[in-house]
Formats: sequence, structure tokens, C-alpha cells
Amino acid sequence: MKNINTASYSMAETSTSTSASNKNMKGSPITNLAPDQLFSILLLLPIDSILAFAMTCKRFKALACSDTLWESICRRDWGPSSVDVLKSSNFQFQLQWMRLYRQISKLESVSCHKMTYPDGEFELPKPRASHSLNFVSDCLVLFGGGCEGGRHLDDTWVAYIGKDFEKMLKWQKVNSGLPSGRFGHSCVVIGDFLVLFGGINDHGNRQNDTWLGQVTRHETLGITLSWTLLDVGTIAPPPRGAHVACSIDNKFMLIHGGIGLSGLRLGDTWVLELSENLCFGTWREIVTCPSPAARSGHSLTCIGDSRVVLFGGRGLGYEVLNDVWLLDMSEDILKWVQIQYELPNIPGGVSLPRVGHSATLILGGRLLIYGGEDSYRHRKDDFWVLDVSAIPSISMQPTTLNSKEILAKMWKRLKASGYKPNSRSFHRACADHSGRYLYVFGGMVDGSLQPAESSGLRFDGELFLVELVLQL
Repeated sequence: MKNINTASYSMAETSTSTSASNKNMKGSPITNLAPDQLFSILLLLPIDSILAFAMTCKRFKALACSDTLWESICRRDWGPSSVDVLKSSNFQFQLQWMRLYRQISKLESVSCHKMTYPDGEFELPKPRASHSLNFVSDCLVLFGGGCEGGRHLDDTWVAYIGKDFEKMLKWQKVNSGLPSGRFGHSCVVIGDFLVLFGGINDHGNRQNDTWLGQVTRHETLGITLSWTLLDVGTIAPPPRGAHVACSIDNKFMLIHGGIGLSGLRLGDTWVLELSENLCFGTWREIVTCPSPAARSGHSLTCIGDSRVVLFGGRGLGYEVLNDVWLLDMSEDILKWVQIQYELPNIPGGVSLPRVGHSATLILGGRLLIYGGEDSYRHRKDDFWVLDVSAIPSISMQPTTLNSKEILAKMWKRLKASGYKPNSRSFHRACADHSGRYLYVFGGMVDGSLQPAESSGLRFDGELFLVELVLQL
């Protein structure tokens, strides 16, 4: 939530305290403000204050409950891109922004759909895990990963999604030849481009190369994807795989942790800044104290323009973690801040420590955490929403949460209906531009034990879609 203008807040509080009658309001200076001035003040306030302001009088209620104001609030809190996509979709004529905001804030469930493919003999991606899956230029892009036999994959697949929800798609294999085959790499979207870093190959070699990819759709050639090795100079993060990354402000790529040389888990943080023409990039390490412990298989997600959330993973002692850390890239002095909480205080009583999960930014500026596995290698099929905006004063100092009320707002387990996919870990997930639809592909799932196998694990090649359940 944006900073609140103190004077505006006090003005709204004054008007709320005099809401007993319109007679008392006549002498208040706020009644002399033009509607556009009141509109600007309301956009500086938190939601509770806006709703209290609406109870002051009929005039203020009409303004504070107007569709125009709540569309602006959605843009403020969710980002303009999500709102623009929602407006351009098929259900735009049904949208009531205040009602939509309330539904997203109280989201209770998701619905899963199994994706289908057109009739005919179409080649499909092989089952895999620790690959990359991104939504860019209205397309899903799948690259690499590990498959049965411990082998890496070097194939790239693209599927056009468009701007509207579809349950059917067609994969197209793109023969680019680059980058080299790998798994456990990271790949993020910056503008209309993909930025890929690191990974591990069949021989266990860790890499630290940086690639720039661009998807192009042609009327005659279909979809093409070109990769270019990015010039980053002489400074780059040490080679690694099983690390995590996210994009920030359509300009930066942030990476953390992973497994480096000799199988050592890492705890370093690096940021890549791209040049305006995207011809080169500059890596620099972010050194802070305290900072998240060394780990792999965790998640790193950007919320808003510049705040980053790190969750879970596997630590140095092979333990599975459940800690939450925040990093605000807009601050002059960068520092990691840990949000400390007690697992028994989380409603539902379900164990949250996990590795190999996905954490995706969804509509409403929150994280949807799905799947993963615990310290006993039990794979999960649960959905959790993590809302760090429910935590007060998190940017000032490390925060310890003992209040069950706050934890209930911070962590919420969602109900899942529709298609029931297998429990999985080391899958990949990405959301469309609206943040309402989540695409999930692959991962490790439970399989039937064969005589020659030491565990009942298998790679999955399924693509399914997760939809936020809204009554639009």
C-alpha cells in the first residue's frame, strides 16, 4: 500500500468523526473541496478509511463508492496492466470494480482445468522438471529441464495463448539450438524479452551465462524465438543451478542462492541491470546483513514495482525451510528483512515448510504458492495465498508475528475445485497478464514403483490451468 498523506488522512478522519449528520458537515472545509480534489485525497488513503469516508454523507458516499474511484484503486493496488487486461477481456461489461476488489481481497478458492489439444497428431513437450515456463508476448514459452535418466533437455516450446482464457492450445517446437541444454536455470520476463541465467547440464557442470530471448509472431512463419548471449562484461555471479530469480521494474533481474560448484548451497544475492537498448547488462552483488541463509529450490517473487518476497527452500543442512524475507529495491540502502512467525499460529494447522514449490504473483498483488515437497519428500497439491501487505511496518525493522489475526490475513489456504492434478514438486508456473489465470507445467510426481527403481518418482508432462474463482 502506498504511503498515506498525513494531512489528507487527518481530513478524512475529521469528516468521519462528524458523520452523525449533514448539519455538522456544513461548516467543515472538506465540504468546499471540488470532487476531483476529494478524488485525489481518497486515492491516498487505505481501504478502511475510504469505506469510513463513504459513511459520512450521501455526497461522499456517491464519490467513495463510484466505479471510477474503485477502478483507480485497483490500478493503484494491483498495477495498471492487470486492470487493462481485465477491461479488454470478454467480461468487461460485467465488471464492478468495488465488488471485484472485495472478492479478490476475500479470495477463498481456485478452480483447476486440464488443458486440451486440437485433434490430430501434434508433438507435445516431454515430461520434465526444473525447467522454465514464462508468459511473454501473449505466449507460453517452455525451455529445458531435466528428464528421466538424469538427462537435461535443450528443447524450446511455444504456445500462443492470446488475451482471453482458453482451455485448448497448440504447442509449437522452436528449433533455436540455443541456449545449451540445462535444468535448474532461471528465466524471467523483462518487457517483451526473456532473460535466462545459469543452470546445470548432464555432467553436473554449473553455468553462469546470461541469455536474452525474444518471441516473434509472423503471419506466415508462425512463432519464432531468437536467443542472444548477453554481454555482461567480466563480472558475473558464480556458476549455479537450482537458484531463483525475478524481474523488477522491467529493468532488473534479481537472483538468489542455488547450488554452486562442488554442490555447495549459496546464499548470495545478485542484480542484473540491462542497458536501454538491451545490448549489454551489468551484474552487481547485493551484500546485506542480515540476509537469507544459503538455500536452493526456494522462490523469489516481485510484488508491486520493487518489493521482493523470498520463501522456503532447502538449507545447508538439507532441512526444508519456511522463512519469509522481504527486499525493497526502491530503498537507498538495500536490506533483507525477515518476517518471523510461528507455524502453530497459522490457521489450518498445515505444515508450510517446502522446497520445489511455485510462488506466482496473482491478481490483487499477492502470491499464490502451489505444491512443493517437505523434508520427507512428500509432494503437495495445496494452494496458499501469501499476503505481505497484511503485515504492519514491515519495511522498518524485522517483524515477529504472534497475532493469529494478522497471520490469518498473511497466510490463507485456498479450496480447489474442478480437475485434480497430481501432487508435484519442481514444476513451473506463470500467470497471464491479468493475474487471474495460472499455467502449471511438469514437475516430479508420485509414480508406480518398478523393480529397478529406488523410489516411486516420475517426471510429469501435464499442463493445467488454475483460475481464481470470482463471481463477475
